Amino acid sequence: MNLSDHRSPAPTARSEFLSGCRAILPLIIGAIPFGIIFGTLATSSGLSSLSALAMSLFVFAGSSQFIALGLLSTQTALPLIILTTFVVNLRHLLYAVSLVPYVHHLPQFWKAPIAFWLTDEAFAVGIGRYHQPDSSPYKHWYYLGGALFMYLNWQLFTWVGLTVGQMMPNAANWGLDFAMSVTFTGMVIPYLTRRPMVVAVLMAGITALLTHGLPHQLGLMVATIVGILAGFVTEQRCNRPSD
Repeated sequence: MNLSDHRSPAPTARSEFLSGCRAILPLIIGAIPFGIIFGTLATSSGLSSLSALAMSLFVFAGSSQFIALGLLSTQTALPLIILTTFVVNLRHLLYAVSLVPYVHHLPQFWKAPIAFWLTDEAFAVGIGRYHQPDSSPYKHWYYLGGALFMYLNWQLFTWVGLTVGQMMPNAANWGLDFAMSVTFTGMVIPYLTRRPMVVAVLMAGITALLTHGLPHQLGLMVATIVGILAGFVTEQRCNRPSD
């Protein structure tokens, strides 16, 4: 019998896409309560249902959307809202830099959706696939499967929060957001394999705790900047040639 008969079939664009959908499923389950809570809180923060749906469609950044809701509810000035959400999303720049070596050869019509659908969850799933040693030419389809599945999930459960969520008294106080915290923890820990990553996470976490009392959730912005700087400085020191 030919030994090649026992080999796994060569990956195709379709098989990679479906594998990406399966890989991100646990993270989607963790994001479901987050989407419902966002939809539930949106109208009470002064957004219309249409505006909330538009935010999920065109912004598609869970943590930034929640921060924007909190700032809108306190009538914070628009420039500060934009600045805060921009800084919180700076981590996506680090994600993008990590993906560039794997996607630089793709045409522009691929790079645009990869950039738009870049989230914490999509990055975690996608970079894990890119780090695998096989030479599949369709790994970007794996990323697309996970990223698109997460995007559709976010739209669906934003809508659920805007409709069904309004029928649930005090749904935001049920502690459903705990599921997202657990999901993020499980998503981050496997990647804490190098000193810069560990330092960035520790410094960001400590700073977030120390600055929790700052107004307008500025503590998150400060923690993000501190974590990025700490990781960058540590990376530079680790790469510095020894004397």
